[in-house]
Amino acid sequence: MYTDKQKIGIKIKIIELILNGKSLKSILDTNKDMPSRPIIYEWLNIANKNFDKEFLNNYTRATQDRADVLVEEIISIADDQEGDVYIDDDGKEQTNHNVINRARLRVDSRKWIAGKMKPKKYGDKLDLDVDIKVIKGIVIE
Repeated sequence: MYTDKQKIGIKIKIIELILNGKSLKSILDTNKDMPSRPIIYEWLNIANKNFDKEFLNNYTRATQDRADVLVEEIISIADDQEGDVYIDDDGKEQTNHNVINRARLRVDSRKWIAGKMKPKKYGDKLDLDVDIKVIKGIVIE
């Protein structure tokens, strides 16, 4: 299978690529020298004999930090105006709603994912502060 040295190299490469914004799926799909998904999950599964606690910790941290890369991408996408307008056959400038809507979808998707990956930093904040007064067993809000 893989030597210990090869496993270390593979794990380091996976963590580096995740920190650069890649998902585990894209890493495994584009790097044919990588082990299969089940093997990676064996290394991440505490109940498996091949479990690697250090790899799990690094993987978890890298996945959370990947949210920061997504936020940087959001800024780039939002600032990019290329293709937002075009010149039609009559020489008039027209808004390209398809490009704008696609950019909006890309931004919204990344915002949602970043909020799930790093909820304390990018998740929706709920204000749960409530003032309640109790007067003789009656609750008044």
